[in-house]
Amino acid sequence: MKCFDVAGLAASQGGEYVLGDKDLHTQACYLVYGLMEAGEGSRLIKPGEGYEEILCAVNGSLIMHTGRGDVTLSQGNAIHLRGDESFFISNPNDTSVIYVMAGGRSI
Repeated sequence: MKCFDVAGLAASQGGEYVLGDKDLHTQACYLVYGLMEAGEGSRLIKPGEGYEEILCAVNGSLIMHTGRGDVTLSQGNAIHLRGDESFFISNPNDTSVIYVMAGGRSI
């Protein structure tokens, strides 16, 4: 068993780190750890064809900019995405927000 410092890795990679195939050598599952600074916006969320993800706002709210308008994802709430579903997220808060995504290959 190996422990990964995903918070440190995300900080060194510009705010997001995917703990996945390159570290785990599998496409069955992965974890995305993201940190959005106060007021930061326009980060694309898109699982991709053949993948599914669950996005959860951990310590604050995020705004999801969808084709149907803006939707707030409040702290502790999660959504499920499949394949080519996509939107951008932004952090409207005056503090940083952590989010996590869990996903895997669905086909």
